[in-house]
Amino acid sequence: MQQKLNAGIIFGGKSAEHEVSLQSAKSIIEAIDRSRFELTLIGIDKNGRWLLFQPEDYLVNENDPSNIKLSESGEPLSLVPGDPRQLLRKLANNEVLPPLDVVFPVLHGPYGEDGTMQGLLKMADLPFVAPGVLGSSVSMDKDVMKRLLTLAKIPNADFVLIEKHNRDKVQFAKVNSRLGMPVFIKPANMGSSVGVNKASNEDEFNRYLDFALQFDHKVVVEQFIKGREIECAVLGNEDPQASAPGEIIAHHDFYSYDAKYIDDKGATLKVPAELEDDTVKKVKAMAIKTFQVLCCEGMGRVDMFLTGQGEIFVNEINTIPGFTKISMYPKLWGYSGIPYTELISRLLDLAIARHQRESTLKISM
Repeated sequence: MQQKLNAGIIFGGKSAEHEVSLQSAKSIIEAIDRSRFELTLIGIDKNGRWLLFQPEDYLVNENDPSNIKLSESGEPLSLVPGDPRQLLRKLANNEVLPPLDVVFPVLHGPYGEDGTMQGLLKMADLPFVAPGVLGSSVSMDKDVMKRLLTLAKIPNADFVLIEKHNRDKVQFAKVNSRLGMPVFIKPANMGSSVGVNKASNEDEFNRYLDFALQFDHKVVVEQFIKGREIECAVLGNEDPQASAPGEIIAHHDFYSYDAKYIDDKGATLKVPAELEDDTVKKVKAMAIKTFQVLCCEGMGRVDMFLTGQGEIFVNEINTIPGFTKISMYPKLWGYSGIPYTELISRLLDLAIARHQRESTLKISM
């Protein structure tokens, strides 16, 4: 019998998407193939402390998205990079935990999806799910992402970048002249609609801009694209594949944070999207091109707008998308022939394969 691999599931984190991460992790922990994987559950609280949990006691209010939180049972951990076999220790008694074979960082937003966690895991010489440091960081930063997409001639909405240090110099008239109204105002380095608002006039523009600048030093003010919201999941390393596309039908003014994670009637997820065959091919091709241009591997969900004229604009890519059983990424792959449990296994296998590939490279002369 093949020896089980020890998979570290890291969840929670310091970002505004802490609660979303807990929901995603819960689904993965419940569905992972226990015939192949042992689990080490590592929760990161909102202060950044790493805590060891047991599968029978790691969440409180687990079925309430608004009030879900880590339990009080976590044992504080210390990290000692240098030897993967002795990376994790219990802080109370310095007991060394069994070494991890692979890590699934189920972390959304800053301090988890932006390259910071990926850099730590790379320094610790551990295989991990989803893109590496570069792909994670450029995909998270909407300003850098959009510049790279534009260089690659991938259509995306026109935008204006506003930085906190020049907030006082912003002229609404110039922004309005270039982008028109309404516009979307987004912190450059937040995900899942955190801090995002739709402004239709000067008062809303100024109010929402100041609000977004509470979350990041850079804010993207983006042209409004009227169209259907289409999403496509990508899976793979050197030869990524795209799923069938799905459609988000928002019942709020736009697909806001509440519509995604709090209000269970906030949006309808339609899988598959009702599209012509030719459009499906274009969506899948653009999803894969976006994934590769942004140096991604493992997984990513590419979000697009499809206009009434048949034009496709890339909105963004999520490198660690929501991963509950009803989230769009696993739903798209479920429809495309990869069930949830198998999808988790494939992602862990892709992480190990990439780590093995990278380990053959020289790091010195």
